[in-house]
Amino acid sequence: MTQPSSLPPTFIVGGATSGLGKAIALLLLEKGANLIALGRSTEALQQLYYNYPKQVTTICGDITLPVTQNTVLDAIQNMYIAGICINAGGPPAATINETTMQDWDMAYQSVLRWKVAMVKALLPQLENQQYGRLLFIESATVKQPMENLVLSTAFRLAVTGFVKTLSNEVAAKGITVNILAPGPHNTPAIERVFKKKQEQTGLDWQTIQQTEIEKIPVHKLGNAQQFAQLAIWLMSEDAGYITGQTICVDGGMVKGVFG
Repeated sequence: MTQPSSLPPTFIVGGATSGLGKAIALLLLEKGANLIALGRSTEALQQLYYNYPKQVTTICGDITLPVTQNTVLDAIQNMYIAGICINAGGPPAATINETTMQDWDMAYQSVLRWKVAMVKALLPQLENQQYGRLLFIESATVKQPMENLVLSTAFRLAVTGFVKTLSNEVAAKGITVNILAPGPHNTPAIERVFKKKQEQTGLDWQTIQQTEIEKIPVHKLGNAQQFAQLAIWLMSEDAGYITGQTICVDGGMVKGVFG
């Protein structure tokens, strides 16, 4: 299958109604792309469609569930899918002692399993096209673990192993596979981290926020719109020589040489 030159590319973006996913979705739309927007907020999806009715197809549901994934597969038949942003929320913040084995089972489902299932289902179409960009939004904790995020860290590390292996298997087919690993950003996702710290310390929200910001070398939270710029570049044709990489966007928090 080849891409019709008269049509703009179509991208799939998970978590398109909030945070980093929303920023990526909006930037793609501003640049004229067609979008399949996935999210769990009916109201937010309706607003996205209202603003870009000729470019957006919305799918409301939990992308970690097979029923939603099947809806996506049905929607993209006979489409040319240029890029897929694989993105969803993370598990609850907790220490190791606070977790139960049920928490670990649920984290496996919500962080790792659904991504493997969805990619395996989408690959035949990308291979038929001989082109595709797979971009996973994970976390900087895969390079430097953070307190209270053991469930997220453990299974996102498994995702990095999956991505690196996959990238080697599909590189010759015109498909790239990369990870963006964000540190703290000014999005709703940071709230679960600050809330956990509040429970542990008894400090007020503003104090916790300022303390955490001071740990970041650039002394500020990340900007979702700036993050989106890198994301859509990695999903562009120009990024065809970059694959199998985990790139931190963390304000310098990761101290390792290969951060």
